[in-house]
Amino acid sequence: MTTTLADIQQAVSHIIEEQGLQVDSWHQGDPGELPEPAPAGDLQVMIAMAAREHQANYQLWHVEDEARRVDVGPEIIADCKRRIDGLNQRRNDLIEKVDACLVPLVSPLIPAEAPERYNTETVGTALDRLSIIALKIFHMREQTERDDVDQEHLDSCRSKLAVLEEQRDDLARSVSELLEEYAAGTKRPKVYYQFKMYNDPKLNPSLYANK
Repeated sequence: MTTTLADIQQAVSHIIEEQGLQVDSWHQGDPGELPEPAPAGDLQVMIAMAAREHQANYQLWHVEDEARRVDVGPEIIADCKRRIDGLNQRRNDLIEKVDACLVPLVSPLIPAEAPERYNTETVGTALDRLSIIALKIFHMREQTERDDVDQEHLDSCRSKLAVLEEQRDDLARSVSELLEEYAAGTKRPKVYYQFKMYNDPKLNPSLYANK
C-alpha cells in the first residue's frame, strides 16, 4: 500500500510528540541504548531512527553538562570531550538515516515535472532541532519549579519556557508544510551528507600526522 502524505505527516507529528515524552521518561530512568531497527523503507523505521537520534541528543546534553564542571581534573574533561565527539558523530549519522528513510517514502508523491528546488533544511535536521528544543523545554521547566531561587529567576524562566514552546510549535508546523511542498512538487527532498572529518583518522591531520 502506498504511503500517503497524511501518513508521513502523522508519523512526523508522532515523532515530535514522543520527543517530549521520551525526555520526561529518560530522566526517570535510563532505558539503555535503543535498538537499531532492521533496514526497511517504512515509517516505523523512520520513527525508530528519529528516536535514536533524539537519544543521542539527550546523552550529548548531559555529557556537555559534565564537561563544563570546574571541580574535576583535566582527565575527566578530556574523556567528556571524546564522548562528545562520538555522540556528535552518531547524531549526524542518524540525521542522515532519518532523511534516507524519508526520501523513498516521499518520492512517489512528487509530480514528475517537479523542479529541482530544495529546502535549506531537511526534515531530519528539523527533527534534530525539535529534539534539542524538547530538551530545553524540559530543563527550563525544571527551573520554573525550583524553590531555592528568587521570583525574578522564576519569572525569567517562565518567559523563556513560553518562547521555547512557541518555537517548537512553529517549527513543527513548518515541517508539516515542507512535507506538503514535497507532495505539491514545489520542492524535492534530499539526503545531505555532512562528511564530518574530525573523527576520521584518514582526514584529520592531527590524527594521521602523529601515527
